[in-house]
Amino acid sequence: MTSATQINQKTLQTHINAYLRHMKSNAAKFQADVEQRKERAEFYQGWSKARMLKMDEADFADYLSRLWAMLIWGNKQYYVDKLIADNGFDALKKAMADLVWGSDGIEKRWDRFRVSVKGVGPAMMSEILCHVHSGECMLWNRRAFVGLQALGVPNLPMYNYQLTGKRYKELSDIAKAIAKELSGNDIADANLLTVDYFIWDELQSDGSLQQAMKGGAAKAGSAPLPADDKASDFIHNEIRDKLSDIGEWLGFKGRTEVKVADGSKVDTVWEATIGNMGRTIYVFEVQTKGSIDSLLMNLLKSLNNPAVQGIVAVSDAAQIEKIKKHAASIPQLGAKLRCWDYLEVLRVHESLALVNESINSLGLVPAGF
Repeated sequence: MTSATQINQKTLQTHINAYLRHMKSNAAKFQADVEQRKERAEFYQGWSKARMLKMDEADFADYLSRLWAMLIWGNKQYYVDKLIADNGFDALKKAMADLVWGSDGIEKRWDRFRVSVKGVGPAMMSEILCHVHSGECMLWNRRAFVGLQALGVPNLPMYNYQLTGKRYKELSDIAKAIAKELSGNDIADANLLTVDYFIWDELQSDGSLQQAMKGGAAKAGSAPLPADDKASDFIHNEIRDKLSDIGEWLGFKGRTEVKVADGSKVDTVWEATIGNMGRTIYVFEVQTKGSIDSLLMNLLKSLNNPAVQGIVAVSDAAQIEKIKKHAASIPQLGAKLRCWDYLEVLRVHESLALVNESINSLGLVPAGF
């Protein structure tokens, strides 16, 4: 199946016609969009590989802070500092430069980056790529999901772990087919950044990400984690990082890979300081493969830290039932353990991201506050 045949051409043409009418009726707005696209592309294209590798931390903060994907973070500097702390600045710069300018195909560069860098998801990755390589790489985010869903494109990745380099390349090819149709309808110099603006303006009312996410949550009990080791590791890390994000958005300090007691390093913690009284910690362990007994022992050891007030195991429905049965035989653990389906974690993260993006777009708090 070609990229073009995955699109409902009649629906696409209907929306292109509407887009053309809107362009004519609001020419100033659309000209401003063209200028904005040009300005943003010039900024990111101006960062060559050599220049990226010479970035200092202030340069890196400026580079990321301009991204639309950063709207979910009110305190952008905090997020940038966390990325640097979690990945190491030199390693982070090299990985980012390789993603954008590496000599391998985008499939390999994408997969290499997503397994080596913590805290940077497809929305941010693809936005940078789209601004630099606007003829080849699409911008993939919630809006793109809804837009392509409205055009009838099948098997869209709902979650980050489903968006491999291969699938990203396939979706970019579909976006190229849309760009070709836009060009054929007298939209000059249409590229994949143009497609993103088109999707934003014309393809949001026909789809609903919230409905899709609710559908995913409803099927949470029927979506086992994949057995493939690489996929399993990636999902583990994605869930670990998103648990940290959720904690941050709820007002905690979220951290990953944290030692909370002797012999116990856990995937994620939420931590709050209560005045001068001390800390409250909630511990999360993500189980995608491996020994359930090892997971439970790690959680049990974490309870040796008196600041730990809650422990949560995160997995799929089938493994959660096994975890509960094993935990019931450990008196100190059974009554304290809580379990959370990984699909529900992903849905909650998506919902909170939408809330934060909407509130932060209001600009109520200055960026430097």
